[in-house]
Amino acid sequence: MVGIVANIITDFTAWIDEFSANWWFLLVIFAVALLDSVLPVVPGETTVIAGGVAAGAGTQNLALVIFAGAFGAFLGDNLAYWIGHHFEPRVRAWAARKPNRAARLDSAGRQIKKRGGMLLVTARFIPGGRSILTISSGITQQPRVWFATWVAIAVTIWATYAAGLGYLFGQAFEDNHTAAFWLAFGTALSITLLVEVIRWIKDRRAAGRMTPAVAVIAHADDADRTLGG
Repeated sequence: MVGIVANIITDFTAWIDEFSANWWFLLVIFAVALLDSVLPVVPGETTVIAGGVAAGAGTQNLALVIFAGAFGAFLGDNLAYWIGHHFEPRVRAWAARKPNRAARLDSAGRQIKKRGGMLLVTARFIPGGRSILTISSGITQQPRVWFATWVAIAVTIWATYAAGLGYLFGQAFEDNHTAAFWLAFGTALSITLLVEVIRWIKDRRAAGRMTPAVAVIAHADDADRTLGG
């Protein structure tokens, strides 16, 4: 099993190294970012970072990489919103097949109302969590202009961050795209995990300073804030 996974990673890295310098790789970045917003199979960060690495090595345009990732993610998030808005019964029926999935969907809807647009920004950096949140925005019928505005902010920050990391490592490891990609991807993943751990510790400490009754309520609220990421 380990050997199979290693071969997949090796083949994937080789594919990125070979094709990321082509102009049409921008279309790949766009398509993956769009798909990831609706059906998170491959994290959209993957190709944005790869494009950033290529830009750092001088074979791609950094601004175009950022635009391709941001625009794909923007359209994908709005598509997810549209699905939630127009197909609420079907989405809820799909979620009901797994209790955990349904709970995450309901939790996301409550948190949108409570925490507002900044939640869309932070969730953009959580693979999987962002899809639940954008679909829930449609289900709860958040104002379309409000949603589009916050999503535009979120995807711009997200694409700039991912491409920027790739660019920096691409410049540092210009002759080794594989090392540059995995270092950039690992850095992005580590930062995401670190932020989640810090948030978890802060929430635990806050709960510890409360009375038992209030702590129970806070614990339930904290579970609501976890969007499955």
